[in-house]
Amino acid sequence: MCIMITKKYLLIFTFFVVCSSAVIGQKKQIIKDGLIGHRFLTWNAVIRLNQIEVTRDRNVGVDERSLHTPERVKAYREAIAKGMPGGKITWALSWLALKDTSANYRAIHKLMAEYHKKYGDEVTFIPGGYFANAYNTRAQVNLDLHDALQMVSRIVGNGYRPKSIVAGFLSAENQQYLAEKEGIHVCQGNIWSQFSIDNQDGDGSISYPYYPSKEHFCKPAQGKSDFIDCVNLDGWTIDFLAGRREGFKEGFNSRMGVGPIETIGKYGQEKGTREMMHSTAIHFDKGVELNGFGWVAEGWELCLEYKFDYITEYLKQVKARWPDVEMVTQGEFGLTWRGHYKDNSFDYRFVEQGSGIGGSDIDKEIRWYMNKDFRLALLKDLNKSTGFKVIDLTRYDLKAVEPKDMTRRWSLMGEINQKQTRLQDKPRPIDSISQSSHALIFKRYKNLPKN
Repeated sequence: MCIMITKKYLLIFTFFVVCSSAVIGQKKQIIKDGLIGHRFLTWNAVIRLNQIEVTRDRNVGVDERSLHTPERVKAYREAIAKGMPGGKITWALSWLALKDTSANYRAIHKLMAEYHKKYGDEVTFIPGGYFANAYNTRAQVNLDLHDALQMVSRIVGNGYRPKSIVAGFLSAENQQYLAEKEGIHVCQGNIWSQFSIDNQDGDGSISYPYYPSKEHFCKPAQGKSDFIDCVNLDGWTIDFLAGRREGFKEGFNSRMGVGPIETIGKYGQEKGTREMMHSTAIHFDKGVELNGFGWVAEGWELCLEYKFDYITEYLKQVKARWPDVEMVTQGEFGLTWRGHYKDNSFDYRFVEQGSGIGGSDIDKEIRWYMNKDFRLALLKDLNKSTGFKVIDLTRYDLKAVEPKDMTRRWSLMGEINQKQTRLQDKPRPIDSISQSSHALIFKRYKNLPKN
């Protein structure tokens, strides 16, 4: 009799635990497909002549030719192969790097073709040095894309055609051109949270893949009428807590994450790599549980004068901690996502407690919610009992307009923006946001923490 009662209550308890996990979004069974159940790492390597080639014949920045040699390319690629055997990367060459006929660049072109054949690497084009629309008309960008893609095909040979473009930021019209005229359906076309840093602003987008709207590249398409069939990807993964700052405010770098400049360059190898691993873990641990898959995007320009051994060490640590990680080209990842999602039916969630390094406040917890209708960020001070406050609410169900002229200001600023550059951006309790936004949020997420 006692045994039967124990089994009965054990059954009831098990049922309760399973149901509770489903309700609050804890661990659940993940049925794998090409996307779901996988951890992806994409790695972009940029080769230029000049730091920012803003047009075909005008540069801004320093000459980088001496840092782009076949010897450095070989050492770079070998460092990646040592750290992640079998891994593939994406090489992005600027306009002048594609056009240059000097001995060094002729040798680099041959290596691109060799690495595509040997490793399966992707070779593609980067227009405008990350900021094409800040310096060129949309018509000129389309022409640059068309002509450069032909040069890439000639360099690699055998009818090669890249699956993606690396662009930093790219307007909706140019992404639509890529999809409809060039047959390319993946573009690294936004740099998540970038504001008051580098040569263009573009805060307001989603940090994971989405189909952009014809209205604005930062806005996910809302339906068939504004849908662009080009998977829009972030440039490199950053620490969400660092990313909520404006540029270098408070002495921190808002771009800190997996990139080497803000980590290894600032804090040295040990501490810098620790922050890179922290930013990676946001996506490969809790992120997989919440979203069904994890993705980390790395951008490590060849011209950076750090030891390539740092690349090997980071990749070895990633592989040791997450043995199932798949290092694929940017194009392969984007098309894998496109094969799973036919529209913007995603619902991304992220949770992070700071690392204590730089702007990654160890006493803060941030939660991000990103879907077709809006993005929402909640921040909590772990040393206070005030609970979570809204630090970003950007609605995508509202009309959006891109700049008509060439400018650095391409951000999509919502009701509250994480950078806190406007009076209205002061963090606030969720019950104090506009009534229409409150209804929209709680229609989708009924159990958000309020205070």
